[in-house]
Amino acid sequence: MQNSVSLLFYLKKPKDYSVGAIPIYLRLTVNGQRSEMSTNRDCLPDKWNKDAGRMAGTKDDVKILNSYLDTIQAKLFQVHQKMLAKEEIITAIGIKNKFTGVGENPMSLVNVFKDHNKKVEALVGDEYAPGTLQRYVTTLKHITDYLKWKYKVNDIDIKKIDHSFITEFEFYLRSVRKCNNNSAVKYIKNFGKIIRICLANNWIDKNPFINYKPKVKEVEREFLVEEEIAIIANKEFAIERVGRVRDIFIFSCYTGLAYIDVKNLTKNNITIGIDGEKWIFTHRQKTESASNIPLLPVAQQIIEKYKDHPQCINQEKLLPILTNQRMNSYLKEIADVCGISKVLTFHIARHTFATTITLTNGVPIESVSKMLGHKNIRTTQHYAKIVDRKVGEDMKLLKDRLNSNLQKTINKTESLKIS
Repeated sequence: MQNSVSLLFYLKKPKDYSVGAIPIYLRLTVNGQRSEMSTNRDCLPDKWNKDAGRMAGTKDDVKILNSYLDTIQAKLFQVHQKMLAKEEIITAIGIKNKFTGVGENPMSLVNVFKDHNKKVEALVGDEYAPGTLQRYVTTLKHITDYLKWKYKVNDIDIKKIDHSFITEFEFYLRSVRKCNNNSAVKYIKNFGKIIRICLANNWIDKNPFINYKPKVKEVEREFLVEEEIAIIANKEFAIERVGRVRDIFIFSCYTGLAYIDVKNLTKNNITIGIDGEKWIFTHRQKTESASNIPLLPVAQQIIEKYKDHPQCINQEKLLPILTNQRMNSYLKEIADVCGISKVLTFHIARHTFATTITLTNGVPIESVSKMLGHKNIRTTQHYAKIVDRKVGEDMKLLKDRLNSNLQKTINKTESLKIS
């Protein structure tokens, strides 16, 4: 339907008017239907040009008033154009309400973020891991603290979020919160998801991240070499619990499973694989991706050692694992006793499997990626970049091959000279 839209600025005398300036009103007409609103400005009757719908004259105060009215007119036509683009029903009252914000509840950042986190929490265990929820909860706390620090407010209209808001938030994380580069980038990426939700729902028109490019610094992952694994594996511990922590850590070194995935293992996860040997078939809790791992002899021996442990029987678990915090506490003691200077944590076992146990021994990176349950092989490539020992061994083989070929060429040349 073709919409006929017209605007008229006019003076509207109050009922008790006698003398002086008269309020300026705007009449908006769409297809014969009218709606009016105050401009919050006034004008003396003898200064008003009825035909032009503007104040008459050339003085500065006249120019300022007329410019203000021009701005209102332009914004109203913009509202009309946006409503047309969205194929909304065009009415005089509808345009007025859009312009004044009547009937609209402005979306606020903290409320949108809280709603998102509630939905994530409801899906923990199905679509999200507990750690994912915790990351968003922490990010929201940083956002609320930042709003108080920077703007002295508890919340903010999402339409006010711009490039400056993001860069200042990054500065806050690095300076006030003392976050390292990758932690700061992680929190900003989590915040970015909230912005994408706002964009998808047309709550904001522009993406404030459009000119923001965070850079993640590559972190060198700590891992154990063969000699260090052997020292830990062969060390005798007087306290049973310390020895148990050592055994489960070594188990992870030979399976590549993260703490939570080892904790979730049951006997049902051990199945005969396609090769007729025992495999671990499980799903990573962090990403829910499949992680299928052939059981190496060392890992099988540890499973056998604890199969009758009371904790395994009572809780129907494969191994009698402690809490992650206590495991890491004992691992630091184990490192000290074994003379290992590296900060030993349970997650180092996963890195050790990827590097020392598999990649260093020539297992193709595609196979390692699958066993680790990585969704993207680029994640696995971070491990491959740090295996200098394997690179050295490969280059030594190349040097030997080149020397051998060179010697054959020399021998062949000398043989031709003799003949």
